[in-house]
Amino acid sequence: MTTLATEFDISLVGVDPRRDAATVRAWLANPHASFWGMGHLTEDEVAGYLAEVVTDPHQDSWLGLVDGRPTFLAETYDPAHVLLPGIHDALEGDLGMHVLIAAPQQQHVRHGLTDAVFAAVMRWCFSTLGAQRVVVEPDVRNELIARKNARAGFRILREVDVPEGDGVKRAALSLCTRADFAASALGGLA
Repeated sequence: MTTLATEFDISLVGVDPRRDAATVRAWLANPHASFWGMGHLTEDEVAGYLAEVVTDPHQDSWLGLVDGRPTFLAETYDPAHVLLPGIHDALEGDLGMHVLIAAPQQQHVRHGLTDAVFAAVMRWCFSTLGAQRVVVEPDVRNELIARKNARAGFRILREVDVPEGDGVKRAALSLCTRADFAASALGGLA
């Protein structure tokens, strides 16, 4: 388990597909997660998906805890082997990343939570996992994540088509170096 310092107590632990499937399934079924395209999956299907990710030597899945409560899912992958072969010319030290933050419930809304989570995940990718550059490929229609990526220092390289499920997603291939993140609005969050 890795603990990250912020005004929130944020930590990441490896996903246990059976233990975490119901939680992740509820997050995926929420309309705010529509760009993940997995809201229709059953709990068993989510467990199967998570098991595929954690047993693949080129990717992993992490459950994010905020103040000890499951609050987000982070996925990391080697873009030379997962999702982006033939699309992105990956360099040594490139790390692909996805983040899914649980939709807030009105009684539990905490100002700054998504910024803190995103900053913590980025810091963890660089510090704990040793990334030199973090690569993301969000759907071009996802304006919320585009703004969050920009706040974290990501630069859009170009639009690309990324295989997804039975189809293809039009994505904004984006990159963030350690220096980009350090100079960003989120890079200064403690």
